[in-house]
Amino acid sequence: MIICTNKMEYPLRTQYQRVQKKVMVNGEKECVSLLFMKALVSRGSMDAVSQQMASHSQYLESFLRTQHYILHMDGPLPLPYRHYIAIMAAARHHCNYLVYLHSAQFLRVGGDPLWLQGLEAAPPRLRLLDHINKVLAHQPWLTACSHIQTLLKSGEQCWSLAELVQAVVILAHCHSLCSFVFGCDTDSDFVLLSKSPNGTPPTFCPCDAANGNTNVPQSLATPSEHIVRRQSLDSSCDMVWLKERIQKSQEEREKREERLLQTQTLQETDMEEEEEMICFADPSRFITDPDFCYQDFARREEDHFQVFRVQDYSWEDHGFSLVNRLYSDIGHLLDDRFRSVTTLPSLHSPDLKRAIWNYIHCVLGIRYDDYDYGEVNQLLQRDLKMYIKAVACFPDATKTPVCPLSLTPHKSSERIHVNLLIMEARLQAELLYALRAITQYMIA
Repeated sequence: MIICTNKMEYPLRTQYQRVQKKVMVNGEKECVSLLFMKALVSRGSMDAVSQQMASHSQYLESFLRTQHYILHMDGPLPLPYRHYIAIMAAARHHCNYLVYLHSAQFLRVGGDPLWLQGLEAAPPRLRLLDHINKVLAHQPWLTACSHIQTLLKSGEQCWSLAELVQAVVILAHCHSLCSFVFGCDTDSDFVLLSKSPNGTPPTFCPCDAANGNTNVPQSLATPSEHIVRRQSLDSSCDMVWLKERIQKSQEEREKREERLLQTQTLQETDMEEEEEMICFADPSRFITDPDFCYQDFARREEDHFQVFRVQDYSWEDHGFSLVNRLYSDIGHLLDDRFRSVTTLPSLHSPDLKRAIWNYIHCVLGIRYDDYDYGEVNQLLQRDLKMYIKAVACFPDATKTPVCPLSLTPHKSSERIHVNLLIMEARLQAELLYALRAITQYMIA
């Protein structure tokens, strides 16, 4: 049993009060408060993404329900696989926030710490996802039936159709969430503090950032290794269990290193520091072909890059039924997300929302025959179009001086609403490409 003292309760209480003051959206205050209380009780703190979404409580509930289902509920993939796939997806956009978050959760559900040394340390089955992860993240129109066939017919390492569908949903979910994280500047919460000793193998502590201050070395491969300190993600962990897991992890690591290095002497690690530390590899450790990135679809002249016409394959008529059949109930949860984000109360007109949605699909190669794309130029100012395209197609680039885009003139809730539209439109686009390829494989 965990006994919460006043000292433990106070930070949570003040955090909740601070967040609650920020959320004053018409009659939704009670619903938002309930969501926050549930999250605070179950996790010990409210993660940064949920705090950003809290001004739109109707959508937040739908988002949290879907995310919990794909990462924690019944499904064909084991829990460590799910979080590792999420790490792979977030790494494609160098999203430290999500890589850190899922590294912690990966260890919490029993994942092998060695896998976090990089993609080459993961099982071959997971490495097979690297290509489709890369394509969906940057140029989803390249997704082809042959990619699906490779995954489903790879001998002992082959994926089942149900496993692949869940993996694709996780990849698309995390790719699009990267757009939201960067669009709302969540990733800037990380502050580089110090370096790890050169030449020292990484130490992985399965504490899930449970005890307050968390130091995270960001690179295991390069000489410059960093430590990131962030707010606790879960303060409800039993400290006795925590110390046992840390000690067990340390002992296993030392045995492995002793076998590999033989004569090398391992330095003792301070347990108090380990209780405050969770280590994960730099995002670049989980990607191959780092130069592969988004290219403007409209400028592609190759004949085989055909425009994806929604009239031929749509979410409503094709994608929903397929994904729901192969991965029970996920279609309903995803559909609820798409509907929630487009029906949120907003200062944006329905025409503007549709222009944002269709413009994102357009830059990703998806077109609607019944839509007048002249409305995009009429309703979306140039700066807004630049922002939308950057966040949707190359979100990590928005954090560089080359692309200092923001929506500062907009109210905070309206800016977040735009980022939610970007995230959901991108999510649906990736799913359409992947599900169409799976459909083509099934009927071939």
